Amino acid sequence: MASLKEVKGRIATVNNTRKITSAMKMVASAKLHKAQGAITHMLPYEKRLHELLTNLLGGGDALFWGTPREVKRVALVVFSSNSSLCGGFNANVIKHATQWLDEHQALGKENILIYPVGKKVADAMIKMGYPIQGDFQHLADKPSFGEAAELAQGLMDKFAHGEVDKVELIYNHFKSTATQILTREVYLPMNCSNNESVHSCHSDDRREEESRVHPQDVDYILEPSREELLTMLLPKVLRMKLYT
Repeated sequence: MASLKEVKGRIATVNNTRKITSAMKMVASAKLHKAQGAITHMLPYEKRLHELLTNLLGGGDALFWGTPREVKRVALVVFSSNSSLCGGFNANVIKHATQWLDEHQALGKENILIYPVGKKVADAMIKMGYPIQGDFQHLADKPSFGEAAELAQGLMDKFAHGEVDKVELIYNHFKSTATQILTREVYLPMNCSNNESVHSCHSDDRREEESRVHPQDVDYILEPSREELLTMLLPKVLRMKLYT
């Protein structure tokens, strides 16, 4: 049986640990509220951009930024966090990315380009023997539009020059602090047919919500021409999508 002195020592240790974990909780809460505020302010802007793009297209043009072609080389952008202690946030993404890799195994590892945003998914890809296309860990902790736009531009250039035939994203879409929707969608080529923006792979409830918001027929008076506007708008939408 432990002596009174040992019991008091253990109580003191537990109290000290509680103080440390309490401080960690306060820091994490502050970071969470800051990130939540940024996401809450960004999502409506991104959604309006897609709405504008979809209405400008008018359903006449289905695919943009290149035409569909035989997929011989693909790129995958996977988003995770840099640290643990976040439940299934990383595990679900890595599991889904592994399934995606199994689906594209026939292409060969040399024809699969992995862009891991976050340390956890980067480590997982390296363990599976897939070479990664750069270090984007800082984007997971402190996202900046400039760096996200640079990554998006690199993907657009590779697609435009025929270095990749398809680009896909796997990430957790923010719905609330308690709910993250695991999402896989095609980034390039962009599909905006039938009023489905590049959010077309999101969950059904989000698609229904967006379909209520997006008007089917909008008569715009365009200046300059529709083609010039799309040339400016498409890269902006793709950059903003990756940042969001």
